[in-house]
Amino acid sequence: MLVLLNFDSASLPLLERMMDDGRLPTVADLFRRGRRYALETPAGTFPSACYPVLYSGLDLSEHGLYYTFLWSPAEQRIRYIDRFPSPPSAWEAVSAAGARVLVVDPYEASLPGQLNGYCLAGWQFRNRVVLPGWSRPRPALSRFSRSFGRPPSLDEVFGTQSLPLLRTMQRNLLAAPKRVSDLVKQLLSRERFDLLWLTFSAAHLAGHQFWDLSQLSGTDLETAKTDGLQDTLEDVYEKIDSALAEILAAIPADAEIVLFSVLGMGPNTSRVDFLPDMLNAVLGEGGSENGAVPGSRLWRLRAAVPTRLRTQIAGSLPRRAVIELTTRLETRGTDWSKVRAFSLPSDAVGYIRLNLRGRERDGTVAPGDADALIDEIVGGLSSFTDPDGAPSIAAVERVPDGSPRPDRPALPDLLVRWNERPATRQDRVLSPRFGEVLRRGQGSGRSGNHNSDAWAVVVAPAARQSHDDGPSRVVDLAATVCATFRAETERLAGEPFLG
Repeated sequence: MLVLLNFDSASLPLLERMMDDGRLPTVADLFRRGRRYALETPAGTFPSACYPVLYSGLDLSEHGLYYTFLWSPAEQRIRYIDRFPSPPSAWEAVSAAGARVLVVDPYEASLPGQLNGYCLAGWQFRNRVVLPGWSRPRPALSRFSRSFGRPPSLDEVFGTQSLPLLRTMQRNLLAAPKRVSDLVKQLLSRERFDLLWLTFSAAHLAGHQFWDLSQLSGTDLETAKTDGLQDTLEDVYEKIDSALAEILAAIPADAEIVLFSVLGMGPNTSRVDFLPDMLNAVLGEGGSENGAVPGSRLWRLRAAVPTRLRTQIAGSLPRRAVIELTTRLETRGTDWSKVRAFSLPSDAVGYIRLNLRGRERDGTVAPGDADALIDEIVGGLSSFTDPDGAPSIAAVERVPDGSPRPDRPALPDLLVRWNERPATRQDRVLSPRFGEVLRRGQGSGRSGNHNSDAWAVVVAPAARQSHDDGPSRVVDLAATVCATFRAETERLAGEPFLG
C-alpha cells in the first residue's frame, strides 16, 4: 500500500517548533523515520496551480490552471475553473491500471470519471469553491454521511470577519481531521485499497483565518484572545497529528508513506485588493460608468455589504448561481474600449493582463505597443509605498512566454510581488506621482497566506528510494504514484521518489 498524506499548506517553521516541543509526536516520528526533500513549487508565483500540478504530474505550462477563477480571452470575462479542461489525476491513472484507491478531500480537484474505489470532496467540510461536496461513486458521500454525520458548511467569505463566524469556523476545523481518520479506519476494516491519498484541509483554512488575530481589533480582539482563538492553528495541527496516528495504526506495517505539503503558510502580505485601483491610478482609465475598473467591483461590494449578510445571501442561493455571480461581478459594466490593462482575480501574488488586440476579444492595445505599456505599468506601480514610506511592491515581473493551448485559460502577463511585511491592517498605499489609494473595507480578512515552503517526507525501505539528492519538485509526487502502480501516463514531468 502507498499512502500519501497531504498536510495541506502547513507552516514548516510552526511544524518544526511544535515537533521540538513534543506536541506533534506522529509527525515527528515520520520525519525521523523518513527521508526529507525540499520541493520546487509554483507556490511563489501561482499558489493555486500547486493542486493541478500535484494531482496530474504536469507543469503549469501544460494545463494553464493557475487559479480557481480564470480569464477567458475569447469571451472577455472571468470563468470558474471547471469551465476549462482538467488533466487526468494520478489516482485516475492508477485506478485505470487496476489499483484500488481511496481519495479524501483533494483541494480544488475536479470530479473524476470512472474510479476503482472512492474519491470524496467535501468530507471534512464543504466549501462551495474548493471542496463543493461530490463523490465518485456518486452515492458514496451521502452513504458515508449517514454513518458519520453530514459535513458542515465552511465557506470562507472575504471581508471583515466577525467573532461568531470565526468561532463556528474554529469548531468545524478542529473536528475535521477526525472525520478523515474515522472514515479511513472504517473502510480499511472491510475493504482493500492500494492507494490512500488523504488531504487534511483544515490546516489550509486555519492558516488563512487563524495565523494570528490581526483581522480583529478592539473588544472583538480581546474577546477572541479570552476564547483562545489565537491558539486555533496550533490546535488544528495537533488534531491532524492525532488523526495521523489513528490512520497509521490502521494501515499495513509495510505500507510506504509520503507526508507532504506543496505550499506553505505565513503572515498575509498580500495587497491584491489594492491592485485594481493602483493600476487605474497609473493608467488613468475608468472603464465603467461609475468609475469601477475591472477587478475592483467585487472588492467594493465586499466593503459595502457586511460579511454576515453576504454569507446569508450566498447560503440561500445554489452553488452554481453564487459562482456565476462572482465571475460576472469581476468585469460587469466594463467599457473595454477604455481599458489597456486589467487585474485578474488572485489572493496572494497580483496578476495583470494586457488588453491586447488580436488576443482578447475586445482588445485595444496594438501588439507593437505592449512593451511600452508594460514599462509604464512597472514604473507606475513601483512608485507606491506603504504609509511609512517602504515600497509596497517588491517586484513586477513578466510571466515567461509559455502560454498553453488555445483551449486552456490565459495566463497573466505580469506578476506583482508585494513586500514581505504583514498587510492585514494596512489601510492605504501612496505614490508621489499618483496619489493615495485607500483600501476598501478590510480586504480579504485573512491573517495568513501562502509561501513557497514545500516539502515531502518519504518513509519507505532504503532499497525502494530511487530519488537522488538533486532538486525535487511537486510533480515528483504524481510520478511516484504512477510508477508504483505501473500506470500508463503521458508527458509526466516528474521523477518518482520510489523505484
